[in-house]
Amino acid sequence: MSSVSVIYALMFYFATAVIVVGVGRKIAQYARTPAPLKIPTTPAPVTKGGVVVRMAKEVVLFASLFKSNKWIWIFGWMFHFALLLVLLRHLRYFTDPVWEWVALIQPFGKYAAFAMLAGLAGLWARRIVVDRVRYITGPSDHLMLALLVGIGITGALMTYVSHTDIVAVKAFFIGLITFNWQPLPTDGVLLAHLGLVVALMIVFPFSKLLHAPGVFFSPTRNQVDNPREKRHVAPWAAKLDAREE
Repeated sequence: MSSVSVIYALMFYFATAVIVVGVGRKIAQYARTPAPLKIPTTPAPVTKGGVVVRMAKEVVLFASLFKSNKWIWIFGWMFHFALLLVLLRHLRYFTDPVWEWVALIQPFGKYAAFAMLAGLAGLWARRIVVDRVRYITGPSDHLMLALLVGIGITGALMTYVSHTDIVAVKAFFIGLITFNWQPLPTDGVLLAHLGLVVALMIVFPFSKLLHAPGVFFSPTRNQVDNPREKRHVAPWAAKLDAREE
């Protein structure tokens, strides 16, 4: 096995450990963070079932973004939905045999790369053209967008321009999962694509991309609007009340 295959295998093991541990710790931190106030954004649901529906609308349809800015919603939803299709399409590299529904979405995921890049272009242009957004945009924001664009472009190049040995690529990733390492093709575009993916996995737990799991812990979205019917007491405040009693 070549040194390149060994290096990339170790890189993926390291990146996987970083993203799993990093995101896990962040989720634990979100879960422990107290929410002492009842602050759901109104109009808010008054039942737990309503909160579930509201969260589903936020996660799937980006409902609040749709209400606030239609243009950003178009680019944001286009990017996220296309990214989901692309990620699901890539499951063929990690499953053997390939699941039937993964095989069915292959044509859609193949062309979703263009929608993903179009959405990213719109979101990136917003951070450059809109004054108030440019003011709060830092180098890390541009880095995240650059990584995603680079991943999208190199992925599209492998699909339409510089083809690689996808059978060998699948064997490489299956080998990583089963700890039976296999050689990785040394195509330049493939190595660039995988290198960018590794970089994104490593920086993900420390970036604003954590809004993905963070949205589920937002008190303005996940709280029931029932302050009159039920007193809201944070867990840490309840412990203090118990001690005083």
